[in-house]
Amino acid sequence: MKHSTFLSSRSTAGTAEWMAPEMLRSEPSNEKCDVYSFGVILWELSTLQQPWGGMNPMQVVGAVGFQHRRLDIPDDMDPAVADIIRKCWQTMKPQSNHSNNRAVDNGGLQFNRLNCLVRDSKLRPTFAEILAALKPLQKPSAGSQVPRPTASGRHRNDRSSAAER
Repeated sequence: MKHSTFLSSRSTAGTAEWMAPEMLRSEPSNEKCDVYSFGVILWELSTLQQPWGGMNPMQVVGAVGFQHRRLDIPDDMDPAVADIIRKCWQTMKPQSNHSNNRAVDNGGLQFNRLNCLVRDSKLRPTFAEILAALKPLQKPSAGSQVPRPTASGRHRNDRSSAAER
């Protein structure tokens, strides 16, 4: 029941700049759409820029949903973060097992094998996989630990005496 109602919704609500391509095309959605959106948010946090700045929402729908464009990842971005963002946006794989990119002449029409792609949002990682990739990037900061309660119910960091209470 959950799979057919919650995870495969056909309703579309959101802001085009953060929406997955399949949502922009009004195709069925699932949790992988949220993974795509998380990639946009991570890009936004990493670049301190608004996604698709200078474009109106309809231009974003065309660019992302139908022209298969993605935000540019700056060369100076942390490579580990850039890799996570790319994985969040991943939807393409070659249609055949051939990995070469040689041009094929078919009666005067030329095309690259890289242009023959299957678009599949299932290729995106899960949030659990994204969290696992983010974990090594987490930097511990002093004093950021949440105090744990002791058996008496007091927190270990709680230095106030009983007389002060």
